[in-house]
Amino acid sequence: VRIAALRVSAGGAAAAPATAAPAPAYVGVARTLRQRTQVRQAIFRALVLLDSLFTLACVGLIWFSVTNGLRPLERMRAGLNARKGDQLSPIVQEGVPYELAPVVHAFNGLLARVSEGAQAQQEFLANVAHQLRTPLAGLQTQLEWLGHRHAEAETAHSIRLMLSSTERMIRQTNQLLALARAEPSHFEKTRLEPLALDALVAETVQHFVEQAARKSIDLGFELQPAPVLGDRFLLRDLVDNLIDNAIRYTPEHGTVTVRCMPGEAGGGALTGGTVLEVEDSGPGIAPALREAVFKRYVRLDDKVAGSGLGLAIVRDIAAAHGARIAIASATGGQAGQGALFSVRFPAA
Repeated sequence: VRIAALRVSAGGAAAAPATAAPAPAYVGVARTLRQRTQVRQAIFRALVLLDSLFTLACVGLIWFSVTNGLRPLERMRAGLNARKGDQLSPIVQEGVPYELAPVVHAFNGLLARVSEGAQAQQEFLANVAHQLRTPLAGLQTQLEWLGHRHAEAETAHSIRLMLSSTERMIRQTNQLLALARAEPSHFEKTRLEPLALDALVAETVQHFVEQAARKSIDLGFELQPAPVLGDRFLLRDLVDNLIDNAIRYTPEHGTVTVRCMPGEAGGGALTGGTVLEVEDSGPGIAPALREAVFKRYVRLDDKVAGSGLGLAIVRDIAAAHGARIAIASATGGQAGQGALFSVRFPAA
């Protein structure tokens, strides 16, 4: 116990002799160490509480400030992640903070340079394919003329081989040209016009009658009025590649059926769109490979002549028209046999 003493004069006491010193008096004030410890602990707890509240307030303020400051960057990141690989349009600069303006400007410059390079590549591909079509057509004509003039077995065999190679070159050249025209990132929506898809299909099927007859394939079509909004040349390329692919992979004495009809939902109600179907009795396509066949230069059977570009062209043309393409098993064949390609166009 700590005691504080105070010395005072004794008032009211009996008078002492004048020569004697006054007797001192002491008043003691005491406080226990326990009370001092309690006060000190109370002050410490109050300071800790205040510091905790202040720290939480600072953390919340910093978190809010950083989150709010990074929100434009997060929106930009989400927008870039949502883009497709062929979408090279510039980033919108409206509403972008001053700090991010240089970054957006640099991104737009990069996208513009990439777009120019892709455009130059597509133009080069289209120009080369276009320039090759005329001499190849002339070469094919000359080979056919030689085949009629020379009946010797060896000469005729050589001419047939050259003619076959020329036909493959012509087909690949036409596919390269179609691929350049069908690139979705460079497709101009102004080229779309109202078309009768059933009439276009009826016109296109006639060019494959002779090819189907060489394999004794029953080529038929079931056409209903089906208006679409599209590009005539690209849609002809789409139908050409689907029918040609079906005939190539269908064995002899098989069947290929082309259908065109208004789109229907599962319950039979009209959706307002148009459906194009090409069904064959070929070997079919396994479900695990149905996405891969639309990639360029992918071929499932090396024994069948082709370049692996046909279905890639179909995919690009469908994407340019906002259509969805799907593969299923043939409806009338056995399990795992036959393929059914369906292209669903939106309402015109």
